Amino acid sequence: MAIVAGVDFGTLSVRVAIVDSERGRLGSAVSEYPLHRTKEDPDRATQSHSDHMRALAEAMRGALHAANVSANQIAALALDTTGSSVIPVGEGLEPLDDYYLWCDHRAWREAALITETAHKRNLEVIQWCGGVYSSEWGFSKLLHWLRTQPAKRTRFVTAFEHCDMLTAVLCGVKESAEAPRSVCAMGHKWMWNESLGGLPPEDFLEAVDPLLKGIRPKLNGRYAASDTIAGTLCSSWAEKLGLRAGIPIPVGAFDAHWDAIGAGARPGDVSNVIGTATCIMAISDETRQIPGVCGVVKGSIDPKRTGVEAGLSATGDLFGTVARRAGTSVKELAVGLEKYCPGQTGLVRMTWDNGDRTILVNPELGGITLGWNMTSTPQDELFAAIEGTAFHTRVILERMAEYGVPVERVINAGGIPQKNAVLNRVYANVLNKPVLVPKAEVTSLGSSIFAFLAAGTFRSIQEAQDAICPDYLVVEPDPAAARVYEELYQIYRDLYFGFGAVNSKPMLAGRILPALRRIAAAARGAV
Repeated sequence: MAIVAGVDFGTLSVRVAIVDSERGRLGSAVSEYPLHRTKEDPDRATQSHSDHMRALAEAMRGALHAANVSANQIAALALDTTGSSVIPVGEGLEPLDDYYLWCDHRAWREAALITETAHKRNLEVIQWCGGVYSSEWGFSKLLHWLRTQPAKRTRFVTAFEHCDMLTAVLCGVKESAEAPRSVCAMGHKWMWNESLGGLPPEDFLEAVDPLLKGIRPKLNGRYAASDTIAGTLCSSWAEKLGLRAGIPIPVGAFDAHWDAIGAGARPGDVSNVIGTATCIMAISDETRQIPGVCGVVKGSIDPKRTGVEAGLSATGDLFGTVARRAGTSVKELAVGLEKYCPGQTGLVRMTWDNGDRTILVNPELGGITLGWNMTSTPQDELFAAIEGTAFHTRVILERMAEYGVPVERVINAGGIPQKNAVLNRVYANVLNKPVLVPKAEVTSLGSSIFAFLAAGTFRSIQEAQDAICPDYLVVEPDPAAARVYEELYQIYRDLYFGFGAVNSKPMLAGRILPALRRIAAAARGAV
């Protein structure tokens, strides 16, 4: 028997879970931190390193108290974070600025330049990013910072992903060459590819912008997957966290990747980690490029296999925005939503309000709703938004399957599926597959599993999953609803590529609104 601490940094809070290898979750605690946005620049989204560390200490002590365990009982600690959340640092790993959070899109110009330069120079690794580099990713954000902060450039030593920065700090690392670099983070967001020699070559980076000259060696460190021990908890942070010094900490990873593990995902499964955004995670035994899919990385998710990552840039955030415009909350607006039928709103919602992460990888897109009439309500829009996120998810799963990723089971993980039966029902009907929903919360279970591996408690991820992952509620598709959604999906798919793709083919747009009205009328029993 062993007890570990699993840490999950989300967009607005950190959750620490204290987990027993035999009894499961003993207790947990959450601590929040602010997200900094401005009306003047809606693309900006930053957070403070000091806020993160304060929240971690609060949540850790709260979790220990809730679990009623002592510091000496904790055998290991593991951390996952959002990503790509990037922080520039100086000497001694001192932050030079706030984190560019994952949802910070200020670097869209830099991303476009990286993509253009990569294709001009036939850089192979861009194909492993789906052919398009994103404003949400590391090099885009670092270049934006270098361009906009000239006074701080001389103090710049390196940049870190959030998961690597936290792990280095907790292990007492002061030199970048000694710091852990997560294969998960660097492979999915920084074009690191072991088979191609690691990071992109120096001449490519300099061709993008001379400010990137010399950056490659500065991104040094110990590149490894999460089955590697990054170090041990240093005495100063052990005291702040209320733990004992010297416990092992593995190399970190992204929250959605480890959430998939905590939800029980295995090869052949797709895990939709649905929260403020959606991360779609798959585990494959095959390593193969997938156009438009933003990351195929050997050693991510499951260190022994290939991790595939895709996603939606806004899900819970989108639902919240719909409710906010209506002057209410999602909880209030969702009352009665279970009575809605497929297509009854007459609306089709393109969920690009925060851009498109996958398949189009275009942050410049915006939300579109077609089919409004004089009686349409905010609740109608919320239901259409749920349908829209399900349709977008199907577009992505079809692309994965087309390129050899098995989609045998669909697991809806993350915070929203735990409390939104309507969403799970819609997804099952749109995908026309059973949707599995964990019966208990899985946040921080993934990090706990990697902590157990670091402590030597279990021999494999699968053994740990068998011991501590919850059972599933299975939501079966309804054949009649699936037939309606099949027709709606074809409309959505035409609109998705017709409006979203730069080189889109002509489409018969005149048929769409009459079809939406006909489907809505049939759903209401009018025909």
